[in-house]
Amino acid sequence: MRVDFYQLSRDPVEQVVPLLARKALQAGQRLLVVSADGEQRAGISRALWSEGGVHFLAHGEASEAHAARQPILLSETCAAPNEARMVVLADGVWREEAGAFERAFLLFDAAATQSARDLWRGFRSRDTVESHAWKQEDGGWIEVG
Repeated sequence: MRVDFYQLSRDPVEQVVPLLARKALQAGQRLLVVSADGEQRAGISRALWSEGGVHFLAHGEASEAHAARQPILLSETCAAPNEARMVVLADGVWREEAGAFERAFLLFDAAATQSARDLWRGFRSRDTVESHAWKQEDGGWIEVG
């Protein structure tokens, strides 16, 4: 499994999730976006809808009808009725269930930096986890580890 750590220092999660979602869809993947915060999920949903035009990102809530058909699902848990193999942990909280996905994106802000570092160190000691760290710099993302 691969885990990508995204340290949010400039853009809010509502701007980053659509970027990751677009890349996942372009790669032919389905995506699950997880946050225990209902207001955060609603903000992410608005951001996905507002992409508009050719960049429109169709999505739905995992608890709604026809969730299995959605290319992007928003949920409070790591259950993926759309059979996504990629998960975005938008609230910065690691869940062990994310380990069942091929790729996980952990988005975290300054307040969660220490817990992300601790998780990173734990993953580095595992042969089964490939970890990458990204931070925002000069208007884009650079890999730092």
